[in-house]
Amino acid sequence: QVQVVESGGGLVQTGGSLRLSCIASGFRFDAYAMAWFRQAPGKEREGVACISRRSGEKYYVASVKGRFTISRDNVKNTLYLEMNSLQPDDTAMYYCAPDLSSGFLPTRCLSARAVDPSYWGQGTQVTVSS
Repeated sequence: QVQVVESGGGLVQTGGSLRLSCIASGFRFDAYAMAWFRQAPGKEREGVACISRRSGEKYYVASVKGRFTISRDNVKNTLYLEMNSLQPDDTAMYYCAPDLSSGFLPTRCLSARAVDPSYWGQGTQVTVSS
């Protein structure tokens, strides 16, 4: 079954940087798009970045564009999120998930509701202090 394990979160000051990792198993990692999501207290889970299976296409939501970079290593079955210029509004639990559909469609890839609930990992907490 699909399993993902996120790591790399922590407490940073405003303007700081973090690099998140997500190790995936249970499916053919290099065959599918992957996405990062986040959920702040009291808010819905939202997609922030999505990458196609061979990294040829990447999509970011406006709030993180220019600050976050999504990447993947298909040999290591690992997804990354490099986060720079972090702001307090970036404080959230961060999750990764695969888009186990064919093709690359950012609107689908970034839809938390489209993710099978069993695919979610435990997440990694990012806290940005002001």
